[in-house]
Amino acid sequence: MPPSPVRSRATGRITLADVARAADVSPITVSRALRGERAVDPELVARVKAAALRLGYVPDPAARALASRHSTHVALLIPMLSNALFVDLLEGVQRTLRPAGYQTLIGVTHYDAGEEEQLLREQLQHRPAGLLVTGLQRSETTRALIEASGVPCVHLMETSTSPDVHCVGFSQADAAAALTRHLIGHGHRRIAFAAAQLDPRTLQRLDGWRREMQAAGLHAPTLEWVNPAPSSLALGGTMFEQIVAQTPPVEAIFFCNDDLAQGALLAALRLGVPVPQRVAVAGFNDLTGSDQMVPPLTTVRTPRAAIGIAAAGMLLALMRGEAVPASCVDLGYEVIARQSA
Repeated sequence: MPPSPVRSRATGRITLADVARAADVSPITVSRALRGERAVDPELVARVKAAALRLGYVPDPAARALASRHSTHVALLIPMLSNALFVDLLEGVQRTLRPAGYQTLIGVTHYDAGEEEQLLREQLQHRPAGLLVTGLQRSETTRALIEASGVPCVHLMETSTSPDVHCVGFSQADAAAALTRHLIGHGHRRIAFAAAQLDPRTLQRLDGWRREMQAAGLHAPTLEWVNPAPSSLALGGTMFEQIVAQTPPVEAIFFCNDDLAQGALLAALRLGVPVPQRVAVAGFNDLTGSDQMVPPLTTVRTPRAAIGIAAAGMLLALMRGEAVPASCVDLGYEVIARQSA
């Protein structure tokens, strides 16, 4: 009968050495067997796996990383998890990294530069194999931490002309400009821009809207409605009520995100304001439910899942020391014209 395992005194965990004793093999054989190396005799592999299952052994990725100098996790920094936009992004990342043997260590920054810096410091202590960070704008300290770490890093959701920056995304400003041109092309002249959260990508959309409005000779400061509060359905409804009360009347409202626009359409139904007859409404990101609103929401479709997949693929190549075809991948966007505008 194999000896009873002696658990690690520090953690109480079953260790690789415990499995080796139970299977009557060396620890290196256990390690190779559980990694699936072909050189290990199948009978030994079966014995090791049976012992590991019986003991409830779970590999320690931190110990494995220290022993092999190869980490199996990737640090991912995103602003929020309550927004479907970043959930789609995360799904794409996971779908690509997991089959390659990597796990994601997720940090939520809440759009706060100080919190992002602290999260990055904590995650770098775990020696990640790679970094995925949202956007390009961050504090100088955080930027310096990334550069000094030597860890491969890919930026998500934005594009850059710098050859030293690896990124996958699209031009937020160009996408907003395209939607603004769509509204102008439908005869609208007084087009308000309504924004919340005011993170860097929202401000880039504001720039795109402003650029097109100025080029058409239609811009006025009174058409800019910005609120630093978190984006939500409720805030969208409140902003809609405020904007439609403006004089002279606004003909269309471009909301910086679909949740605001969805809240606006719900408020329009409640208030009896006909959309698009009285005022057109448009959003951004084509979030779940936008096509089911009354009327269905005109918006910009952004490739969040595809960005996650492509960025994770680029990071895999960098972690393996492989060359990537391009340091910046622009996956574009699509204006989705529906009945609201």
